[in-house]
Amino acid sequence: MSKAAKGHKVTVHYTGSLADGTIFDSSKNREPLEFIVGGGMVIEGFDDMVTGMSVGDTKKETLPSHKAYGDRRDELVGDVPKNNIPEDIRDKVATGDKLQIPQPNGMAIVTVTNVTDDTITIDANPELAGKDLTFEIELIEISEV
Repeated sequence: MSKAAKGHKVTVHYTGSLADGTIFDSSKNREPLEFIVGGGMVIEGFDDMVTGMSVGDTKKETLPSHKAYGDRRDELVGDVPKNNIPEDIRDKVATGDKLQIPQPNGMAIVTVTNVTDDTITIDANPELAGKDLTFEIELIEISEV
């Protein structure tokens, strides 16, 4: 099998960085990442980068936000009345905290962006939404599923 294609299981090492060079994630000091190309397991641009690579290939590419975690969406930011927050954490919630919110298909993680006496402002955008991301990828293995 010479080139990674949709449906192949691939193993990669990667490093992800922001425009200012800040590294936000890397597999270099842990197990490499395994996923099915085109299986919806990674962001769209990451899938696109790996497609066509051969074992041993390396690639560095900057993904626009719409190929990464998407653009920031204002409708995902809103105020929640404090009395809707479980009583045991209501008065402990602070700006910057992460909360898990039940959703029909599981849990969503939101970030607290403001706290007042009556409300908590939450942001459900992914932390990297609206940002262009640079990935360096090394393809380690390709296999059939």
